[in-house]
Amino acid sequence: MAVVLLIGVHLVRDGAQELRAEGPPQPLAVAAPGVVRAAGTGPAPGSVPAPLASSPPVRVRVPAVGVDAPVTEVGLDADGWIEAPPPEDDHLTGWFTGAVTPGERGTAVVVGHVDTPAGRAVFYDLGALTGGQRVEIVRRDGRTAVFAVYGVEVVPKEGFPAERVYRDTGLPELRLITCGGTFTREAGYEGNVVVSARLVDVR
Repeated sequence: MAVVLLIGVHLVRDGAQELRAEGPPQPLAVAAPGVVRAAGTGPAPGSVPAPLASSPPVRVRVPAVGVDAPVTEVGLDADGWIEAPPPEDDHLTGWFTGAVTPGERGTAVVVGHVDTPAGRAVFYDLGALTGGQRVEIVRRDGRTAVFAVYGVEVVPKEGFPAERVYRDTGLPELRLITCGGTFTREAGYEGNVVVSARLVDVR
């Protein structure tokens, strides 16, 4: 199924009671895509490496927020939302198999829980990322695709802007997604934190 047809990402709605008072870091307004950013936060025109061949991701690393986690494959649930990794493994991320693999031309998608009833989870600090910071995806073929962050935002789950978030820019791109925004006991998290990044290096 084309990723632009998805209505959003459905991740864990619950969280540990002690996390609700403060909650996970929220993206800075100035970090959202489309907002003028400081120079050097993304690759210069013509500097983007050539797209890689298909190879599933096996590990995601985001040094700036201490993420170093394995990747499993996830698809769509019965309601058409991207599945989250099993909640009993709060350190696991999920690559959405309906999109390209990280490093290919197009937009790859990796999701993870922000928290679980037991406490903070793998993408708890995702909203603290800023432009220019790196995301490393280790692939099954042994290569590492390195992406530079150029946007961090909270988008609503109601009316999730799927076409904009998942669109094919013609370049190898990556989206990291977790829950975020306001939390209520009745509805859980009202939004998703979306990190947008572009391929800048291959190792």
